[in-house]
Amino acid sequence: MGKGEEVSAWTKKAMDGNTKFEDALAARLDIIKPSRSSIEKCLRDYPLQLTPGVDTFIENLIERGIDVYLVSGGFRIMIEPVARILCVAKSNIYANTIFFDENTPSGEYTGFCRDEPTSADMGKPKALQKIKDEHGYSKMVMIGDGATDSQARPPADAFIGFGGVIVRDAVKAKACWYVKDFDSLTEIIKKHGHNKLKN
Repeated sequence: MGKGEEVSAWTKKAMDGNTKFEDALAARLDIIKPSRSSIEKCLRDYPLQLTPGVDTFIENLIERGIDVYLVSGGFRIMIEPVARILCVAKSNIYANTIFFDENTPSGEYTGFCRDEPTSADMGKPKALQKIKDEHGYSKMVMIGDGATDSQARPPADAFIGFGGVIVRDAVKAKACWYVKDFDSLTEIIKKHGHNKLKN
């Protein structure tokens, strides 16, 4: 929408941990003001691409009875198609919700839900704690590539930093284990994953 540089600058600040996530989220949405139709057009024009190996990794987790959640500071409207591809239930998505004016032809942007745990700084730890409390998990592992992902330990028992798309030193420093591809994670699951283990 011609706002790439402005949005990228705010995204970098948030992912590097140099600004509060909620400030970066609000600023980016105010810059773009995305309508429902503009998001749908973006998804048609630029189809989502999975990071190589993530589908096999998730498939191996699910086959072993390990529950998988997508916890993101991104938006449900863009994450739900990814969840469908990965066979992750819609109920296992914790992400942000954009509000649209459904009385306008294009569904104009009207704001976002500030009640979602992922809409604010330290939101991912809150989301993980909620998941842990509701489902009684004794072990939980978070995998991610941003500063907000590394904040999720605790309540996550371990944090695996992912550098397959971009390497962030701040994330690498906080990771229990740092990987640059999903194949190495899949190999660990194949060797050490247990059927019906809930994590």
